Amino acid sequence: MNKLYRRFDRFCSRHYDKGIPNLMLFVSAGIAIVYLFSFIDPSGAIYRFMCYDRSAILSGQVWRLITYIFIPDTNGLLFLAIQLYFYYIIGRILERDWGTLRFNIFYFTGVLITSLAALALNAHATAFYINFSLFMAYASLYPENRVLLFFFIPIKMKYLAVAYLALTVFGIIGGRFPSNLLPLFALFNYILFFWPEMKNMVNSSRRRYSKESINFRRQMNDIRNQNSKAGPNWAESAKVYSGGGQKPYRHKCHICGKTDTEYPNLDFRYCSKCNGYYCYCPDHIHNHIHVE
Repeated sequence: MNKLYRRFDRFCSRHYDKGIPNLMLFVSAGIAIVYLFSFIDPSGAIYRFMCYDRSAILSGQVWRLITYIFIPDTNGLLFLAIQLYFYYIIGRILERDWGTLRFNIFYFTGVLITSLAALALNAHATAFYINFSLFMAYASLYPENRVLLFFFIPIKMKYLAVAYLALTVFGIIGGRFPSNLLPLFALFNYILFFWPEMKNMVNSSRRRYSKESINFRRQMNDIRNQNSKAGPNWAESAKVYSGGGQKPYRHKCHICGKTDTEYPNLDFRYCSKCNGYYCYCPDHIHNHIHVE
């Protein structure tokens, strides 16, 4: 499984700029256009033509498998404008950090999973569930970023994500079957892309209280104290990291295990938000869960 993820990372890195650039700009613009046309045509013909309809899809109207993402999921103009701007900013940041191809695959995989799940469950699909996975991805990558709740209450993304997830769980428990199960498939899309980071977070929490981890942190703290003015002593750090019969190296990605010995052309960096000297390769410096 790890090899499959590494191959996927390498594929996305090689084709970083492939796909549809500024995808969320087109999605947001499409939603805004459909919303404006709903005033011109109050009969709802556009909605009936584009919305997700299982019977219509099975009869050959396959465009509904994707056009439903342009149907607004709110009626208020102010809330719709805030929603479109928020998800446009999230999409732009994810595309900047991941690359166009990876973000396109993430978004359209969510569309595909939601469409097929709604088709199998005979449920009504909306863009809400896809935006939910976008929100969770952004909150995982930038948990310390703050947004203004109700325009004046600053709250960190990690707390907002927990509250959002709790409300989603309550909606699944108390919702109407089978539509209440669709958020689970949105979470599946999120887990599918963030599984290595989630697995690493669990393993890190286990290692944190192990004897080897305690000794490792003591060694790193000694190195940090000895070099507090001159910066970290990478030669000493290399001695700590390069154990177990591996070739000596100075930098090793905390996620995928790449080292500067195996990949001398990669630009390894250390995350300032992680608690300790955790090194990451270019593929994961902006795509990891911070160690706390």
